[in-house]
Amino acid sequence: MDQKSHAFEEKVQALGDVELAALLCLVTEQHCIIEVDDAAVDGLVQELCLISDSTFGLPSAVLECSERTSLDDFGNAILVNDPDNECHSPQNLAKDAFSYFNADAPKGIYRSPSPASSRPIDNRKIANVVIAKNLNLAHTQVQIQALELIRGRRIFTRTAVHVVPKRFLLIAVLSASSTAALDPHLNDQFFISHFHSHSDDLPKLYEKQNDAFDDDASSESSVVRASFSMPVPDIKVPGRIGSATTGKGRNPEFTKEDIDAIIAASRAVRLTAEVRAYIHNVVVFMRLHRAVAGGVTAAATRHLHLLVRALAPLHGLDFLTPSLVALAVRKVYPHRLVLVRPEDERSLQWGSQEEAVRRAVEGIGGVEDVLEEVLQRVDVPV
Repeated sequence: MDQKSHAFEEKVQALGDVELAALLCLVTEQHCIIEVDDAAVDGLVQELCLISDSTFGLPSAVLECSERTSLDDFGNAILVNDPDNECHSPQNLAKDAFSYFNADAPKGIYRSPSPASSRPIDNRKIANVVIAKNLNLAHTQVQIQALELIRGRRIFTRTAVHVVPKRFLLIAVLSASSTAALDPHLNDQFFISHFHSHSDDLPKLYEKQNDAFDDDASSESSVVRASFSMPVPDIKVPGRIGSATTGKGRNPEFTKEDIDAIIAASRAVRLTAEVRAYIHNVVVFMRLHRAVAGGVTAAATRHLHLLVRALAPLHGLDFLTPSLVALAVRKVYPHRLVLVRPEDERSLQWGSQEEAVRRAVEGIGGVEDVLEEVLQRVDVPV
């Protein structure tokens, strides 16, 4: 690895889990799901806003979804003001018009503006980071709009067509206790999933809270460490529908050049025939597992290859290893795998007793147990 690779490798070591998930998605141009305990949902949303602003220097928008969220709510919430286009707005252009259009021209040639010409032009743009809180609670039509945003990379509003920026990340923040599910097609488009416990650190939010506490109690020498049992001070971080950050962080930890360097390094990663066969065997074993009813899709396999390649340069490697594959499997498939019901288990077609099948299937704890069993069964190349 060259000197530039070592530079971003040191930065990666200082990242938290949530920051690393966001970085991987930006590198691969994909999107992620973060599940969190109910008590930590609002704190995580604020943490993601701070990460977007200070870590990557990207503007963010927060959409708080519910059963009442409409398509207009979705479209308006993900849009932020575009400072680059404000100087080109019709109102500003009129102010800067040449004087001879106003002073020297005969008054008879002027016409009153038509309703169409007087209609304001929407100069807003889609935020680089969209944080969709409780997206699984939104109506199916809203979730389909999110799918269109991911697949088509654009969104239609009543006044304009907005195209997503080159660096675009949609983060679905879901409550771990919620029983509502994402639309299957939308769910399959999410790159990785991560569970964030309420006991895990939120370093950006802690730092912001400590600054707020220090301003109120500068004479105290002890360091205040915020927790979710303490009242969260007003730090002016967006957390409501339609709120946004500007993304004008003074010195983002990861610049555009850093992300481009990681992308270039991931594309140069070497994949041996043995590791390629290992990835293939893991996918096949997973698809044929008796407890798996679905979820091992073509998109999941493509995402698995993308994630393995993105992980290598972050670990200082220019080649893929089986351990990176195992790590990627644990992030790509948990939100995708659908476990079979005992009455639908395939061995019943060949004479198995339903009660015996029920005991066998119920003995499997969950998706994580299935993934670990698959990884243990597949032979690892030496």
